[in-house]
Amino acid sequence: MDLKEYLKQVAFKVDCEADEYSKAVETRLREAASHLLTAGGKRLRPAMLLLAADAVRPGASEDVFEAALALEWLHTYTLVHDDIMDGDSLRRGEPTVHTVYGDSTAILAGDCLHADAFEHICRVKNSEDRAKLVAVQMLAHASHELCEGQQEDISFEERDDVSEAEYLGMVRKKTGVLYAAAAGIGAALAGGDVRQIGAMYTLGLNTGIAFQIQDDIIDLLVPADVSGKNQASDLRENKQTIVAITAREMGVDLSKYHKADLSAEEIAEAIALLEDSGVLPAVRQKSEKLIADAKNGLAVIPDSESKNLILEMVDFFISRNY
Repeated sequence: MDLKEYLKQVAFKVDCEADEYSKAVETRLREAASHLLTAGGKRLRPAMLLLAADAVRPGASEDVFEAALALEWLHTYTLVHDDIMDGDSLRRGEPTVHTVYGDSTAILAGDCLHADAFEHICRVKNSEDRAKLVAVQMLAHASHELCEGQQEDISFEERDDVSEAEYLGMVRKKTGVLYAAAAGIGAALAGGDVRQIGAMYTLGLNTGIAFQIQDDIIDLLVPADVSGKNQASDLRENKQTIVAITAREMGVDLSKYHKADLSAEEIAEAIALLEDSGVLPAVRQKSEKLIADAKNGLAVIPDSESKNLILEMVDFFISRNY
């Protein structure tokens, strides 16, 4: 099976579970909690967890599918809350939860998704109690780090001197740890040893950071009808992304593009400036190095189709355009 087909199959299974979740309890709060969950998505975190499990023990993905749902529910919770804090009106091509249901209901909906994530992981069968405890600890650690990362991201909005090291530290918490948890939990629940769990955790962490770097590029380059997000929103808001930080460090002035009513022509002009000045090539090189380092750590995992797919998947993280 190729990666595209594998990801399609995982997404279908997660989508089915999301639909069932939306129908299980008919309340306004469940409707709000289901709004973004049923709007689709790439479902990459569940896929990473399932591949990590099968790479450690072939066939383990069938036993740990509930844990894969836990990762998607937790991820969705973060998106619901992030959209409130960022004031975003569009997510996955749909109106954000808070714009439809109001801030208070959206906050509670996110809280429900967060609680449900832990319920999902506790339903995993055929795993040793110690492995399940490690998995719950990883999920709890990721939850805490996600909050720390979001707070750091918010604090960066008041500064124009954020360093690359600060940015990467924030991204490690806000994006990297959830991919790290996905890969680490998959390996732990499949019965992996300490080295295998550590290698998978590091793989997830590095590729999660690379994923966010690519997200910063996508925000700039990809139209809203493809990405499901407003194009160049980071540039308009002068957000401290790796693109903005690298541009500043390379002496490229983007100040004229920091305005809400940025036209399509001005976006194209900014993109050309960032390409020609070497900013975007430099940013891409950073994510490519992270991926290369992540791959090198998988020597402790036996060769298999699942291992090959997870290696293809991390390459996809820095080549995708949505």
